[in-house]
Amino acid sequence: MIGKKRPDNQRIPELLAPAGTMEKLITAIHYGADAVYLGGSRFSLRARAGNFDDQGIREAVKYAHDRQVRVYVTTNIFAHNRDLEGLEEYVVALEEAGVDALIVADPGILFICRQVVPEMDIHLSTQANVTNRASAAFWADQGVTRLNLAREMGIGEIRDIRAATDIGLEIFVHGALCISYSGRCMLSNYFTGRDANKGDCAHPCRYSYTIVEEKRPGQYFPVEEDERGTYIFNSRDLCLLNRLPELIHAGADSIKIEGRMKSMGYVGAVVRVYRAALDYISEQLAAGELINDISLPQSFKHEINKIGTRGQTENFFDAPPSSTDMLYDTMRVDQPYAPVGIVRGREPLLVEVRNVLETGDQIEYLGREPEPLVCTVVSMTKEDGEALARANPGNRVVLETDPTVRQPEQYSIFRKRLK
Repeated sequence: MIGKKRPDNQRIPELLAPAGTMEKLITAIHYGADAVYLGGSRFSLRARAGNFDDQGIREAVKYAHDRQVRVYVTTNIFAHNRDLEGLEEYVVALEEAGVDALIVADPGILFICRQVVPEMDIHLSTQANVTNRASAAFWADQGVTRLNLAREMGIGEIRDIRAATDIGLEIFVHGALCISYSGRCMLSNYFTGRDANKGDCAHPCRYSYTIVEEKRPGQYFPVEEDERGTYIFNSRDLCLLNRLPELIHAGADSIKIEGRMKSMGYVGAVVRVYRAALDYISEQLAAGELINDISLPQSFKHEINKIGTRGQTENFFDAPPSSTDMLYDTMRVDQPYAPVGIVRGREPLLVEVRNVLETGDQIEYLGREPEPLVCTVVSMTKEDGEALARANPGNRVVLETDPTVRQPEQYSIFRKRLK
């Protein structure tokens, strides 16, 4: 349990998923998240995500709690004096809504929360940069119940902190990486005036850069590292899927997926793979396997490779990252798969289309199993019975597939390989 010393290091951690909108929250829960994190309309580090107003938070909490899923709300900006206005009323409203924990980075916000809502759990954001056992002990003394450790930590350092404290430990395992210290960056401020530390990052680490010499205005010189390219800050995305057994053995209480700004299709597909991986490990443990002897089948890696557009890195897990962990020559790589629809009805199979879908297309149904069901679109009709050869985003169509999708579940995703 969070905040308690475990008798062993083989317990399956919580799977914590991003919920930038209500649809993404529903999708994450459908695919097996144990908890979700979301932002309100203020005090959150994703100001341009969909976010939730006060009523939306209440509805999100009810939906999640009805399905035994926990909800954490980000209050993780680094605040100036003017930013504290309304904070006390806001966190009281979150407590009244039934939010399970607040995610905090700023010591001043933590201080206010401890005074105003002393019974609420506080999770420390990765923005606070906890990298050692002394920091872990300090934050525990401040009343924090869980630490989201800095992304610059290796597996050995995680083990050391676990051995030194009983506090809950949360580890980012998947998603975008900033070229900054655990997300604390000023580039966006300098380039655009948008403050990354208040949730308004313009993502300048994805830009392409050249050099201009002061006395030669208008002459642009490429920035190159070993002639690889000019996207010098552009990291590949984090992926620790294959390292889950080690994280479990190290004593992680929660594994966290980044992506409140990502699409519903991305959130669902990633949560699905990590849920299946944790369940597979649990089954192996129940069968008597030792955690150190468990490795995931190659099918899991094959599935995760179908998601995302920047490639993958294990970041600091074994050693500091190198040039191979960067994506120098382009902002993103082409992803050949895209979500094409979401199930809205089961009998008949009713799908809300998200990308162009045509009869004859080969599509994949993302169910609960690691392997998707590959099928072909035999026919499509509108809800009024009109036949279609092509459906566009926003259309709702009744699908007939070969083979038939047996017992399709509402909120499940179809995807297809792009031409």
